[in-house]
Amino acid sequence: MTQEKKHSLKTILTFVIPSLIGLLLFMTPISYEDALTIPIAVMSKSVQAYFGDIIPGLVTAIVVFMAIATLAVKLIKPKAVTEHHFFNTLLNVSPFWTVVRILGAIFIVLVYFEVGPEPIISGDTGGLVLNDLLPVLFSVFIFAGMLLPLLLNFGLLEFFGTMLTKIMRPVFNLPGRSAIDCMASWLGDGSVGILMTNKQYETNFYTQREAAVIGTTFSAVSITFSLVVISQVKLEHLFVPFYLTVCLAGIVAAIIVPKLPPLSRKKDLYINNEPRHVSHEALPEGKGVVSHGFALALQRAENAGGVKRLLSEGVKNAVDMVFGVIPVVMAIGTVALILAEHTPIFTYLGMPFIPLLELLQIPEASAASQTIVVGFADMFIPAILASSIESDLTRFVIAALSVTQLIYMSEVGALLIGSKIPVNFFELFVIFILRTLVTLPVIALMGHLLV
Repeated sequence: MTQEKKHSLKTILTFVIPSLIGLLLFMTPISYEDALTIPIAVMSKSVQAYFGDIIPGLVTAIVVFMAIATLAVKLIKPKAVTEHHFFNTLLNVSPFWTVVRILGAIFIVLVYFEVGPEPIISGDTGGLVLNDLLPVLFSVFIFAGMLLPLLLNFGLLEFFGTMLTKIMRPVFNLPGRSAIDCMASWLGDGSVGILMTNKQYETNFYTQREAAVIGTTFSAVSITFSLVVISQVKLEHLFVPFYLTVCLAGIVAAIIVPKLPPLSRKKDLYINNEPRHVSHEALPEGKGVVSHGFALALQRAENAGGVKRLLSEGVKNAVDMVFGVIPVVMAIGTVALILAEHTPIFTYLGMPFIPLLELLQIPEASAASQTIVVGFADMFIPAILASSIESDLTRFVIAALSVTQLIYMSEVGALLIGSKIPVNFFELFVIFILRTLVTLPVIALMGHLLV
């Protein structure tokens, strides 16, 4: 009964109001300039329109600063950074990611000042990344980062996560709490889902199999990233059917792929090698799913902190996304585009998919096949390559496939390898190919119906 007393009207409003604002901003379709989109996209487009000319210069400064700061931290190891959790995570990265940041800085300086080899600075490679892709990412990341806590911090995930407990174990053979990781990823960011999964694996909430499945299957690409991808292929007016297609294909992959090796071979042992025990997933006595979810949501809302904490977390999210992700996209995006434009590597890797694309009646199958495997390097590159394809259907299929492939080395793959979750590089590539083969027919079918 004390619980009822504790949850005052203020606590209920703390859950309801920010959660509704978050849903409105991130998930409510609105009509804007004769196209269907979401409010967060309208806000980011306004920033691009207003500050369009200065964004490339600003992004160049950010990427160069991150390379210098990362190198300085690696060499000097200043206590102010290494003893501060946020700055240490942002700046004290592994040698591989240090090299990636330095490469990103070299590329962006050459492109911005238009000096250096043509394959790097041309409008089809580095120029495309700097002038077309990064301004979109920059403006979306700022708003998404600042406003994400509305979705994540006030009980919305706990409320819906509890609703999904009845589905997760019977359908996916996963504990009910994994629904919250899933929601954090789909509504927030895949990296958030991976970090949550890793933390719960380390604390014996997930077994090796559960952690590997959740990390590679439910750490999905967020609405925000999906919006960037669909904008890149100029199909923003199809955002809602596109995202529904992504969700459907993602669910089909989540049911099938974990039943195949390598995920099916993972052991049901905890990190300390103890076998899985039956977790207490039952509802408390006398409580229904809705009332229990509501109670958990209120508990979360009560501990959410005030406006100051909301702003602090929002700023950290935005800084993490803008300063952490943009240099990686510049480096890996440019390298992948150079390989795609100036070498036949992705043409050869994509060739086995041509018969499948033709069977699924996808126009321009040969051009589409070149975008399929490149998604393993970075999920934006297929959309960039697809933007030159004429068929709306083909661009729709490529965009949806790039989002549902899920494992891309510029972020999710790197996070998984760097975490305690038991997956390696080869296993991630196999899972990437399996997800491609499972989701492509679903997306093609939906594309034929919707586009």
